[in-house]
Amino acid sequence: MEMIGQKIKELRVLKGLTQEDLADKTNLSIRTIQRIENGDVDPRTYTLNLLAEALDVDIELFTSEKIQGNTKTIYSIGSKRWLILLHLSGLFNFILPPVLIWIWKKEELKGYEKHYKDIMNFQLSVLLYILFSLMLVAVIIGIILLPLIGILSSVVVIMNTIKISNGQQYKYPLVIQFIKQ
Repeated sequence: MEMIGQKIKELRVLKGLTQEDLADKTNLSIRTIQRIENGDVDPRTYTLNLLAEALDVDIELFTSEKIQGNTKTIYSIGSKRWLILLHLSGLFNFILPPVLIWIWKKEELKGYEKHYKDIMNFQLSVLLYILFSLMLVAVIIGIILLPLIGILSSVVVIMNTIKISNGQQYKYPLVIQFIKQ
């Protein structure tokens, strides 16, 4: 019981909400929010649904063992889908898809600029490596490098997309910082 209240409080604070804000969003009293967060009451399923909706998370998050640890990050349901798509857009190695996603959804993805910059830096780096390999095709090395770059970049994008979907930290290797963090 106390753990659920603690998770709700952590999520509320992460979202930058006060207890009053959360009470307004859920139509619950401030006292009810306080009692849940303090572990004084065990919230019913209906109340948990209201809280999950107000905090933009899946209700299962309240019953899971850990919200945030050293390697876990909380993403809202809507943000998580778009972050997954944003990272997955790296498979196509075209600069346009992540730019369009970011322009279209940057308000919904507030605070996730780092993801966008990491993806763009990775895609620009891969593009540079491909161009360099194309120049080396004349000396045969480029013929070997091109498929290796394609396979490596695809594996990295897929692994990072899976990490994002699991709330884990991601890393793009061999990246040149074209866009500063």
